[in-house]
Amino acid sequence: MTWQYFPGRLAAAALLACAGGCANFGYYLQSIGGQMDVVEARQPIEDAISSPLTSPELKRQLELALQIRNFASRELAEPDNASFRSYADLKRPYALWNVFATSEFSLEPHAWCFLFAGCVDYRGYFSHDEAASFADRLRSERYDVYVAGVPTYSTLGWFDDPLLNTFISYPGPELARIIFHELAHQIVYVKDDTMFNESFAVAVELEGVKRWLAQRDDPALNAEFEKSQQRRAQFQALIADYRNQLDVLYRQRIAPEAMRARKAELFMAMRQEYEKLKTEWGGFAGYDAFFSGLNNAHLAAVALYTEDVPQFQKLIEKHRSDLAAFYAEVKEIAKLSKDERNKMLRAER
Repeated sequence: MTWQYFPGRLAAAALLACAGGCANFGYYLQSIGGQMDVVEARQPIEDAISSPLTSPELKRQLELALQIRNFASRELAEPDNASFRSYADLKRPYALWNVFATSEFSLEPHAWCFLFAGCVDYRGYFSHDEAASFADRLRSERYDVYVAGVPTYSTLGWFDDPLLNTFISYPGPELARIIFHELAHQIVYVKDDTMFNESFAVAVELEGVKRWLAQRDDPALNAEFEKSQQRRAQFQALIADYRNQLDVLYRQRIAPEAMRARKAELFMAMRQEYEKLKTEWGGFAGYDAFFSGLNNAHLAAVALYTEDVPQFQKLIEKHRSDLAAFYAEVKEIAKLSKDERNKMLRAER
């Protein structure tokens, strides 16, 4: 998850730029304040581990996270810097909340543009109440809206991103996924192309977890991760199937009332298929929150993180023994126009 707010050292310039009138002024202020709160809450990971106030469970997780962090630089050629070498307890369940929106009869995410970071297909808030308020405003304008809690994000290297209470308790593979993913954003970030950025980072995280698990040689841990990957793949296949069906529907020339009714039928059918999957999964309910209030925006959000992952994975295969070479090729692709990038990635299918 990338950070669509402007970097701290440029905050003053951004405020000056908005001084004459800026629709995003209040949004920028909450972004700056939220990021500063994260910075102030950080402490060196060694201090957190040695503190008598740190529980044994948290201490174990911090030590594991530090091992994963070192693996990321040593084995995955990710940046060797101070990111994820500190810890912050934000006293809330998520680092921020992202708001995704689409038109009523579209799967194309609405984009918002920001100083320095360009245009992104979501809008993030450090306050749940502010995210909910903005979401309500969009709903009043007949947008489909999805508000998603986000455990962490990347400041793209402008700050030393810390480990957070919002994800530090995750099982080892999931903890590794987050660290590998967010560090990947520091390697390549393209303005105005959320899908490219997120698909690249997901491909890196998956490759990283695969290598990390292989080094640990823990059959039980591998089995649990494979089970979670199978569930994730089935979830993504379900979403992709209904995205395709809805895309066909939205291209038809029928009356809005008829399209609205057919849309409702498809979403109902999707929920029913999800309930069947849950039965296959032995009652696993990890996606229940996602299916609550399901609409176009939910499906658009998933696509941003999955659409181009297979293409990046094929590029990784070309450079299996040299991830630095993989990153170098992705950086070259990133220099192309968006249409050229998409054409090149589609050629990898």
